Amino acid sequence: MDKILRIDMGADGGPKTTVTDLGAYAGLGGRAMTSAIVSKEVPPLCHPLGADNKFVVAPGLLSGTTAAMSGRISVGCKSPLTGGIKEANAGGQPSQMLARLGYAAIVLEGKPRDDTLYKILINKDGVKIAPDNSLKTLGNYDVVEKMKGEFGEKIACISIGPAGEMKMAAASVACTDMEQRPTRHCGRGGVGAVMGSKGVKVIVIDDEGAAMRKPKDPEKFKEANRTFVAGLKKHPVSGQGLPAYGTNVLTNVINEAGGYPTRNFKTGQFEGAAKISGRRRVGHPWMPPGMHYPVLGDLLRQGWELRHQAARIRDGLGPWRQLRYRRPGRHRPDRPARR
Repeated sequence: MDKILRIDMGADGGPKTTVTDLGAYAGLGGRAMTSAIVSKEVPPLCHPLGADNKFVVAPGLLSGTTAAMSGRISVGCKSPLTGGIKEANAGGQPSQMLARLGYAAIVLEGKPRDDTLYKILINKDGVKIAPDNSLKTLGNYDVVEKMKGEFGEKIACISIGPAGEMKMAAASVACTDMEQRPTRHCGRGGVGAVMGSKGVKVIVIDDEGAAMRKPKDPEKFKEANRTFVAGLKKHPVSGQGLPAYGTNVLTNVINEAGGYPTRNFKTGQFEGAAKISGRRRVGHPWMPPGMHYPVLGDLLRQGWELRHQAARIRDGLGPWRQLRYRRPGRHRPDRPARR
């Protein structure tokens, strides 16, 4: 990854792209990259939804390689919720594919002069930006289906739904998983609202023809990866708890530590935590044991599918992942968190 893609969404005559080298950001990736760019380039007193804020997307340093657990992508900006530098991250395919195309970061700058929505295609031939108002008000699943119909089945998408378009302060940014479902969300800080303020509905990534990133010393890289994998498998949380119960295994852990946000953060423990924990939910009719779905490089197998024949639901993660950070303010452990 040796370049940064900058897109000025407010340029005269429409969005303009510039590709630069890493410069002062060499050696950074993920949240280090997004936060460094926001810290250096975004005025502290700017409006989060204004032209001076920047929306930064960055893959991890090892994304695009064969390293285990290397597929995390970070999104950064000045947050409309906190007013500070915000980083949110997600798994899925975009990070791996963006890294294989050589991009260490995408930076959306400026602000469109009207309410036109844009889609961005990034592939080995470069970057194409096109207006597409047919995407207005569509949810993430419908957006992805339209992009698959236009660009093929082997793409990854970073998108926003209606909440992001409306610049709602808690809007997330969705990333597609290995089955091209927008189940992975950068959910913190209202980053979806900032993407919406830039007039971008979806970023489509197509890495066809791009090679896997190769380490300088393949043997040392393989040995380090083996050591890392062995450590993950040996630890009781990453080797047993997460594969068996998903990330919701952390509900009990966080609750016991007193860090479970309850009743609008008035307390750090919830008396009904055990009823919504990963241990309790395994075996639920919507979540039978063993219903993991594959995530490239994810040895922890934290992905779960929810299936319900009557409702025709077949979805990744769904509400269960959010349970470990939900705020049980209604004191109803018998109900799952809403998306």
